Amino acid sequence: MADFPQRGRLLGVDMGNARIGLAVCDREQTMATPLDQLQRKTPEYDAAAFTRIVIAEEIVGLVVGLPLDIDGGIGTQAQAYRVYGEWLATVVQRPVAFFDERFTTAAAEEMLWDAGLTHKKRKERRDKLAATLILQGYLENRHLTL
Repeated sequence: MADFPQRGRLLGVDMGNARIGLAVCDREQTMATPLDQLQRKTPEYDAAAFTRIVIAEEIVGLVVGLPLDIDGGIGTQAQAYRVYGEWLATVVQRPVAFFDERFTTAAAEEMLWDAGLTHKKRKERRDKLAATLILQGYLENRHLTL
């Protein structure tokens, strides 16, 4: 488990091959809200973008979602996201925790579909809503970090 301060904003990260969804929580670490969606480009671009966000949002730690296998195992994609999350933690110099993100993108898509949003609007919001679900799940279940 990451050694986060008990107060301060955390950044939820929903990794994807093309996009990264982001969410933040309040300073009391009780409620997550959507923040933004980044297009993945180069490591240099990603590092600069995350550094700007961490400073602007006064982030004290990162919660990165891991897409575990159905049986709970860490497959190839989850391992790649773990490596990226650990790299990201060194770039922004903040601790990182990993949290099971199975089904969060599907849940986010269903919520957006139920809200009656068009395909384009769902795509614009899906990743940051998934990041919000990851971060809120972490806040409610800190003892289940990976």
